[in-house]
Amino acid sequence: MSEIVNRVANSKLITFDLEDYYPAGERVVLDIKDWLYEGLILREKDFRSQLENHDWSRYQDCYVALSCSSDAIIAGWAYMLIGTKLQPFCKKMVIGDLDTLESSLYQEIIENLDVSEYEGKPVIVKGCSNKPVPANAYLWVTAKLQTVARSVMYGEACSSVPLYKAK
Repeated sequence: MSEIVNRVANSKLITFDLEDYYPAGERVVLDIKDWLYEGLILREKDFRSQLENHDWSRYQDCYVALSCSSDAIIAGWAYMLIGTKLQPFCKKMVIGDLDTLESSLYQEIIENLDVSEYEGKPVIVKGCSNKPVPANAYLWVTAKLQTVARSVMYGEACSSVPLYKAK
């Protein structure tokens, strides 16, 4: 009987896990619907009053997604005004939902990522994650790795999908 050899463990394949780059911190959706007259109309004076009376410190070190769950049309300056209140407290803010927020966080991380350690090497981007890694992050990291890696694959070492191979 021959010895069983773990070819995956012995390979030069490097696993890249986007979950390792997941930024720690609370995610919060700030829905401004309740600051609108009847949930639909932005009255500037009332809106500013709501902002002045809001406890902004609750967003300390949070990532904030600004949204409006009603069908109201919100002027751009309203989100900008909210941003002036959030800025001293939150780590990052976006207009949109939690998916938009996660995409924004990962875009910044991937743009600043040093991928030189993957130069000329076969890389597999791990597919499964327990944290909410957005689909865009997989797209962006593949494009970034493609500039240096010998090959880029997706999935697990035992069942990967080839995506790119340098010529």
